[in-house]
Amino acid sequence: MSGHVFIATSLDGFIARPDGDIDWLPAIESGEDYGYHAFMAGIDAIVMGRASFEKVLSFGEWPYGESPVVVLSSRQLEFPARLTGMVHAMRGEPREIEAQCATRGWNELYVDGGATIQRFLTAGCITRLIITRIPVLIGEGLPLFGPAGHDIPLAHVRTQAYGNGLVQSEYRVTPDSSRG
Repeated sequence: MSGHVFIATSLDGFIARPDGDIDWLPAIESGEDYGYHAFMAGIDAIVMGRASFEKVLSFGEWPYGESPVVVLSSRQLEFPARLTGMVHAMRGEPREIEAQCATRGWNELYVDGGATIQRFLTAGCITRLIITRIPVLIGEGLPLFGPAGHDIPLAHVRTQAYGNGLVQSEYRVTPDSSRG
């Protein structure tokens, strides 16, 4: 099992405003996908929390094609009928979610959403982080990282700067810490 993160943050480390709004993210007008399609080509399923799922639903167009999406929620999950068979509700700790996904043949997981990323990272279920920093300070919001209870050493893989000011860095969680 491998958990992967592909996410954008403001320069001050927030993934959204306090109310979950991501209006500060720039529109992608250049046609550049910042490696997203290559990243998705290696993913079996997407795992996200309920708040992230509801935000994605607000986009109108479903961005994940036919990829299976696991939504973590302790409450009944409701979603549009057009997503039947693609969206799956699960609950449990990160390792339990990994096991449930593995039984379906989903071993490479794209983990998305602040709280979900934090939970999976702390549990040792994330092996790779790709973080794109957007050149804007929003001052407050939902942070990408939070208390982990222990250090999580990372190895730098690469950093790429784009002409529009975005800076993307990839890190690998070091083997001694990858399973908490």
